[in-house]
Formats: sequence, C-alpha cells, structure tokens
Amino acid sequence: MNKQIILTASFFGLFAVILGAFGAHGLEGKISDKQLETWATANEYHFYHTLALLFLSTFSRAKSQSIKVSYIMFTVGILLFSGSLYLLSTRNLLGLENISVIGPITPIGGLCFMVGWIALFVAAIKHRA
Repeated sequence: MNKQIILTASFFGLFAVILGAFGAHGLEGKISDKQLETWATANEYHFYHTLALLFLSTFSRAKSQSIKVSYIMFTVGILLFSGSLYLLSTRNLLGLENISVIGPITPIGGLCFMVGWIALFVAAIKHRA
C-alpha cells in the first residue's frame, strides 16, 4: 500500500504542478478572472491533498482500514473536487458550457475530502505509538 500511495501522490503532484503552470501562463487572458480564481482553488486543493497522500504513506505500513479509506477518499476527492473545478473554469474553452452535471460533482469531491480526513483521524486514534 505504501508504494501505491507514493505512486499516486507522485502522479497527482506532477499534474498539480503542470496544471498550476498552465493556469498561470496558458489560461491568462483566455478565461475570466473569476474562472482563474476557480482554477487556482482547484489547484490549491489538488496540492493540499497530494501532500496529505504523501503523509498517509508514513502510516500505510500499519495496515489500517482507516488509512485505506483515507487514501481512496483523498484520491477520489482530488478527481471529483479539483477535476470538476478545472472543468468548470475552462468549460467555455472546451465547449462544455451546456453540460450542467459538472457543478454538482464538486461538493461530492469535497465530501470525499472530509471523509478522508475523518478516516485519518480515526487511524491516528487507533494507532499504537
């Protein structure tokens, strides 16, 4: 599990940097300031939870079910929360302005983040130091 978490975090970290740079340099002047703010929010949470995944890897050898839940929830949260915000920011550029399902996905991703943090809390309480 440790290797899987680190590989996932590495992948997400790489894409957080790429998408952050793209937002800062490639989207400027192409989308509104509000859309750039949304992109930046997506990128911030993408980075925060990539770092949280790396932190999880330090606990993963404990073979805790709570760590596994946290790993899955942080991963799904990045995809749903940050992914939907990236799409919402650029949907005009991508020709997706008529797709209304993207918006309601964001809070589901946020809920996944919350469940991931709760699972990490539970793992920490159960972990014997």
